[in-house]
Amino acid sequence: MRHRSLLILTTVITTGALTLTACGSRDEGKSTGGSDKITVVIGVDAPLTGSLSALGQGIKNSVDLAAKTANKTNEVPGVEFKIEALDDQAVPASGQANATKLVGNKDVLGVVGPLNSGVAQSMQGVFNTAKLVQVSPANTNPALSQGDNWAKGDLKRPFESYFRTAATDVVQGKFAAQYYYNDAKKRKVFVVDDKQTYGAGLAAIFSEEFKRLGGKVVGTDHVTVKETDFSSTADKVKAAGADSVYFGGQYPEGGLLSDQIKKTGAKIPTMGGDGIYDPNFISASGESNDGDFATSIGYPVEKLDTAKKFIADYAAGGYKDPYAAYGGYSYDAGWTIIQAVKAVVAANDGKLPDDAREKVVEATSKVSFDGVTGKVSFDEYGDTTNKQLTVYKVEGGTWKDVKSATFED
Repeated sequence: MRHRSLLILTTVITTGALTLTACGSRDEGKSTGGSDKITVVIGVDAPLTGSLSALGQGIKNSVDLAAKTANKTNEVPGVEFKIEALDDQAVPASGQANATKLVGNKDVLGVVGPLNSGVAQSMQGVFNTAKLVQVSPANTNPALSQGDNWAKGDLKRPFESYFRTAATDVVQGKFAAQYYYNDAKKRKVFVVDDKQTYGAGLAAIFSEEFKRLGGKVVGTDHVTVKETDFSSTADKVKAAGADSVYFGGQYPEGGLLSDQIKKTGAKIPTMGGDGIYDPNFISASGESNDGDFATSIGYPVEKLDTAKKFIADYAAGGYKDPYAAYGGYSYDAGWTIIQAVKAVVAANDGKLPDDAREKVVEATSKVSFDGVTGKVSFDEYGDTTNKQLTVYKVEGGTWKDVKSATFED
């Protein structure tokens, strides 16, 4: 789970715009000029309810802020942006149904989401068939952009419509292993995953790199999502004599796992990826989990000069939920779609062409701007070119950043 100069284009506004429907929705090939504005919808798919809703609400709100900012500054003359947010509850089947619904709305020219890599797998084909661009702020599984054989060096992009502003687990898993081995001086790690696409993939990449560095994986185990009793796994960790734990999964299970490991008397740290980097990981544990680690994509948003306006605008927006771990990346994902729409309109004499969706996909691959999280652009696989990561440590019951770096293979 949870990668650039501003693209400046001249927009030509035509006169004599055709009449829009009463609701202002888009009719193919119509002008964006005149007093009425064409509505372009940015879809959002995320877990808006359930155990991961803290992250999902942050994604939704941040895209909403991007749309409102574009409208306020008249970023694309003649176009008004709105969002349509759908709840996938972190369930692949729900994500696929949401994708079908968003495709069916002709005003939707791009979608931000989802949070979970497993959900993304169920959506990619639907969007690609409809030539509807998808930009995830949080997916990290490499196969989504580089194909199932990426680990063998056979990189093949499966879906041209898929992009992401988050770094992949290839980057995150290796970065975590290098920190554990080189900085934290850990040598005997016990690896646990939640059997999901994100968690299992991240754990595998971490393990391979940790062993390459000279460390030893002294045991492995799996937990089940939404279960709460991980005592058998905790007992295995203690019996293995591990000096550390790596968990591939999300914060609801990760926090409980850390708690139950410590209750065995094994006073060792648990580390995970961006899926556990959330205050709820800490609050889920009855035992103090000071000393636990998490990696997350990018540098701390609060410390980025590029994020100051985003943070201020988000606070002024009155959103009841925090922007959370993926807020900056979600804003940048939404702004990516806005910039792609801007390019398409500018290249078509101020109008949305009949094949606007396909043109937006093409334009997205060329997007480059200074975003909240830094430079935003994409490589040939649709992956972000921003490979900045941070290690966080629980200190005094809160996450504190302890190391940030640009990852180099």
